[in-house]
Amino acid sequence: MNRTIMKKLFLFFTLSLTLSNLSIAQGTAGVSAKYEYMYLIDMPTAGVLEKGFVNVTADIMGGGVLIAYLDVGVFKNLSFGISYGGANVIGTGSIDWYKWPGINIRVRALDEKNYLPAITLGFDSQGSGMYFDEKSRYTFKSPGFFAAASKNFELWGFLALHATGNYSLEGDDGDNFVNLMVGAEKTIGSEVSLIVEYNFAFNDNNNEFSSGKGYLNAGLRWSVGSGFTIEFDLRDILKNNTLNETSADRGMRIEYIQAIF
Repeated sequence: MNRTIMKKLFLFFTLSLTLSNLSIAQGTAGVSAKYEYMYLIDMPTAGVLEKGFVNVTADIMGGGVLIAYLDVGVFKNLSFGISYGGANVIGTGSIDWYKWPGINIRVRALDEKNYLPAITLGFDSQGSGMYFDEKSRYTFKSPGFFAAASKNFELWGFLALHATGNYSLEGDDGDNFVNLMVGAEKTIGSEVSLIVEYNFAFNDNNNEFSSGKGYLNAGLRWSVGSGFTIEFDLRDILKNNTLNETSADRGMRIEYIQAIF
């Protein structure tokens, strides 16, 4: 990723956050988090955006990949979103835009109770990384249809456990099956959370893209201002993807949530 552009982005967001009310650091991280997060890294959780709120997110990855998301809480326990991006958006040379925009819709089927997790059903067609036209798939496949369960526990702050079953529509590579993902979030103080997820990749373990080890991702999420959250991610720590065997994919996510009605 171009270092000059990264420095400009960093300075821009640093200035923006300095001007915001940092005394109310309520984003989606830490014990003082005000909003539910809808993803760990790539894994959908049972989180649903509240009615009347909008979530604007930018996901920055290796290869100059930039994906922009816009989600709206339409009704209670129902949110809808669109997304679009491409590779080499950040950097030099021509941009390789994705073929289609992504669609995200989710419905909360069960609210969390004392002994029961929250359960959400949804559909998400947005994958991440490069898009390969000949295989009609992303480097990291989209979730497709999914059911997610999330449960919070008090443990030196909060510990949240997540499990998601999904079926992606990206099967032109000849490798598609019902898949499973698991993950966790551990709060560290009032504004920071450590997140980790493992994608078993049952739908991506028998082709030229994958070595069959599954995808282990980890990240650090920080609520830096009112509605603002910054996240630093490492994707594919086990080097499962055969296209990039040298190191994990380093990325950054910037999220802003605000009431609009």
